[in-house]
Amino acid sequence: MGKTIVEKIFDAHRKDEPFTGTHVLSLDVVMCHEITTPIAIADLVWREKDRVFDKTKIKAVIDHVTPAKDTKSAVQAKIMREWAKRHDLPDFFDVGANGVCHALFPEKGFIRPGYTVIMGDSHTCTHGAFGAFAAGVGTTDLEVGILKGVCAFRQPKTIRVNVNGKLGNRVYAKDVMLHIISLLTVNGATDRVIEFHGSTIDAMDMEERMTLSNMAIEAGGTTGICPPDAVTVEYLWTFVKDQYGTKEAAVADFAKWHSDADAVYERVIEVDATKIVPVATFGFKPDMVKPLSEMGEYKVNQVYIGSCTNGRISDLRAAREVVKGTKLAEGVRGILCPATPKIYRQAMDEGIVADFLDAGYCVTNPTCGACLGMSNGVLAPDEACASTTNRNFNGRMGKGGMVHLMSPASAVAAGIAGHLVDPRA
Repeated sequence: MGKTIVEKIFDAHRKDEPFTGTHVLSLDVVMCHEITTPIAIADLVWREKDRVFDKTKIKAVIDHVTPAKDTKSAVQAKIMREWAKRHDLPDFFDVGANGVCHALFPEKGFIRPGYTVIMGDSHTCTHGAFGAFAAGVGTTDLEVGILKGVCAFRQPKTIRVNVNGKLGNRVYAKDVMLHIISLLTVNGATDRVIEFHGSTIDAMDMEERMTLSNMAIEAGGTTGICPPDAVTVEYLWTFVKDQYGTKEAAVADFAKWHSDADAVYERVIEVDATKIVPVATFGFKPDMVKPLSEMGEYKVNQVYIGSCTNGRISDLRAAREVVKGTKLAEGVRGILCPATPKIYRQAMDEGIVADFLDAGYCVTNPTCGACLGMSNGVLAPDEACASTTNRNFNGRMGKGGMVHLMSPASAVAAGIAGHLVDPRA
């Protein structure tokens, strides 16, 4: 019987199975940020086990509240800063060099097909786009990962999603994933891996694939995963060229992380991409999705372009196509947040930042702050945001606020109209 991608990764990394169904895996990358890691650091210090298993495999960043907005966030950052210095971590990204973790770390070439990756952050699943097993974990698991370089998992079953066909005008990966979540529901992939296949996925670049994998957790998934191919190699080539010599050799090697033709899936879902239209969420769950053409004129107070879901350069370019030469509607404020310094610089060089400034947007430094209502874009009660983020539960961006999830093009279109609108209009 054939194996899925995740089954192959588990086999390659399994160090122990102390109980039936519990697999202790060796870790290739342990990622850390200043919200969840300081607790793990403090406990390790208290236990007199302030060590790291391999400093080259620890990647750390201050990204959620940056720069610090108050004493508490400053202390969290200070703990991270001192810990990174204490252990001489080569890959620590402080204010000025930092960015949204799930955009910054792939950009730095830290992820490879077949890797095991953990972080104390639910959207760690983003990195599954590279054919890796990447999962968000709790603080205790993170602490063990930092200290010992291992993590215990139940081996998840896999749901295969086949997406075929060419996407229509102003339909993007975000629309595809919101559509898939509406089919699966918020619990439909709990303790499961979502494996993406099909001609639509093959045609996507890595940034689009990261958008898909990023929101696997919104359907309850442990991770989303895409088979690594020539597109993966092209993205990683700067980092792997010395190892492989030719791109063809890298593609051939990465193919070992493909699912076998006779792999067994718990469920297979077929999606016709030609029928997907621009969509948005309308309630407090990410599976509450409707075509924007059917939404009616939901008023918006804020537009947010950014996050680990849609803050990359391709997202900003798609938004720019709609925003260029326009102005925000009266009473609507706009925020553009490039996800990393590199993306920020690209956006400046390409004139994207200028176009957003001309449209009336505030352009802010890379940060996760607005997405979870911590800084740089918090909503007031009864306000609504057209947002390119990933989570819309009640209070996510501020107490009493409503978040409508959508693509960058759809979000800026809402900013022009002053209400939710189909971007094709």
